[in-house]
This record gives sequence, C-alpha cells and structure tokens, in this order.
Amino acid sequence: MKKPTIKDIAAAAGVSPASVSMILNGRNLSRFTEQTIQNVYRASRQMGYVSKKNQRHKNPKQTILIVCPSLMNPYYATLIQSMEQEARLRGYLTLVFTTYWDKAAEREVLEMATEPNVDGVIFSMIPQQPRLAEETSKLVPIVAVGDRAYDLNLDTVDVNNYSAGRMVAAHLIRLGHRHVAYISTTLNEEHSSRLKRCDGLKDEYSQSCPAGTVTVYSQDVSSHKELYVTEVEHEVGYTLTCRCLKESPQVTAIVAINDMVAYGVRAALIDAGKRIPEDMSLCGFDNIYPSRFPGVELTTIEHAIVERGRSSIRLLAEKLRGESELIDENAITRVEYQSRLVVGRTTGEAQKDG
Repeated sequence: MKKPTIKDIAAAAGVSPASVSMILNGRNLSRFTEQTIQNVYRASRQMGYVSKKNQRHKNPKQTILIVCPSLMNPYYATLIQSMEQEARLRGYLTLVFTTYWDKAAEREVLEMATEPNVDGVIFSMIPQQPRLAEETSKLVPIVAVGDRAYDLNLDTVDVNNYSAGRMVAAHLIRLGHRHVAYISTTLNEEHSSRLKRCDGLKDEYSQSCPAGTVTVYSQDVSSHKELYVTEVEHEVGYTLTCRCLKESPQVTAIVAINDMVAYGVRAALIDAGKRIPEDMSLCGFDNIYPSRFPGVELTTIEHAIVERGRSSIRLLAEKLRGESELIDENAITRVEYQSRLVVGRTTGEAQKDG
C-alpha cells in the first residue's frame, strides 16, 4: 500500500501542498482559518500520514495527553500515576495538562488535542464541556474516567456514584443515624459525581429512613482558588463543618464529598471537642491511601482508582491500534467498576436521637 504524501493530504483537504506543510509543522498558522487547519489535521490522521521527522525514528512513540483538574488530591495523583504506568508498559509517551476546573483551560487543551503530535486524550474526570469534547473526539480518540453518564458520547471508564451515595446512606441508617449532613465543594452540573453522590444519599434516606433528613452544605470554589490554595478541599471541609455544628445540632453523621474534604471535617470536629465516632460519625469517598493511615482509618468508598487508570489506557490503546472488537467505529465503549464500602474507625452507632 502506497504511503500517503503531503500532496495526497492537500488534495483531500482542498489546499496546496505548501499549506499542508506549514500547518503540519505549526508555521504561520495565523494565515489559515480554523476550519482549514482542522481539515488538514483530519486528512492526515485518516490517511495515517507520518511526517519526515517521525520517519527518521525507527520506533516513533505515540503521545497521550492526560487532562487533570488538580494534582493536590491523591485521588488524581494516584489515577494519573496508574495511567502512566500502563502507558509506559505499552510504549506510549504521556503529557499531563492541569485545568484546575477552568473552562477556558479545558477549551485550550481540547484545541491542543487536535494537533498532529497528539494521538489520544484521556480526561481523568468528566469534561466540564461535554459537547465540545464530543466534537473533538471526531478528530482524536478520547476516553473519560469518572462517573457513569449515559448521555455522554465518549468512551468512558467509570463508577456509579449514585449507587455509592446510597451505599454510604444504607451504612449510616443501619447504625441508627437519622439526621446526616453532606458537605461538598462546588455542587453543580459540571461536577456530576458530586451531585450523584448527594442524590444517592438523599434517595436512600427518603426510601429507607423517611423520618430522617439530609442537610446539604456546599461552598463554591473558583478555578483561581483551586490553583493558588493548595489546601482548598481541607479548608472547605473545616469551614462547612463549623457551620454545620452551629446550624444543625441534630446531625450525628457527616458525609464528605471525598476523603480530602473529610480530613477537613475531621479536623473541625476534633477542634470542637467532638469524638469520632462516639459523638459524630464521618464518611468520605475514594479510599485514597492516606485514609488507611493509623489514626485516620476513614470509612469511605473504594473506587478502584488504580484499576480504572490502567483500564483507560488499555481502552485508548485499542482505539489507537484499531483493535476494538466493535463493528461500528462510532459505537461508545463503557467500562464500569463496582464501588465497595470500606468500613473504618470513623463510623459507629448513633449515640443520640436527633
């Protein structure tokens, strides 16, 4: 089979060979419209064109762009490290781009993803702008790691956060906790896992403990604060817990959106003279490694962080090598891992009836 040339790409994209050469080498891009650039990128990908630069290397490596909202939370650090472990085993290069939940940064990385030197993209969360990510996936393979979302037209490796929320609620109800609080960072549609954990918690209480209540405390966190305040999740957990103790004395258990926020909750409870779990039970989500430290031993939800990270690379590798068993190349692949409750020393029987 004849190898594609710049002339072939030019013919397919409807531009001159000189224009193709400039676009693929990133020169004078301001001379071209965005549509022309995308047409050239698309044609080069479809034809499997390899530049002369890469032809000089015997084994040119493909590059995977990993998109991450934050590196401070061990959840993301562990997830990304597991991705890079699997990528290295399979001979891929990786680049990490951190957005700090900034939509403009997400748009920037999606534009970067369409450049010829990027072969595939993995989001370590559900994209904040899913429709834009879906459009980009027509040009470059994209896999998202996060929450089950059937309306997302991307390949995903996920968990069911709604079920996880119900799992935590069922555990607390069994222990006799009728009134609980849910404490979270920014709670909106752009953070689907946070909403679904909350919904699962509420629904389980509504069905299994109708006399009970779930009081929600949340605090919006800007992308600027995500970037410049490294302890932001701990700070939110601490601040909202202090508020909860003043406003909701009936609460006997607190559920934090994740383990990092739970550490802030724990600090606030200790400073307030509360015993855990005798006076207040505490739960988190994600089961990050510090949660297993002696003295912490948090009750939390295991979300198979390492396994999901590796699975996302394997799924993307199938797409890059064209080895997917799916007949329809437009089909969406969803890999779901089951969540598991990890009972630590931070939950116990309710000692008072709110």
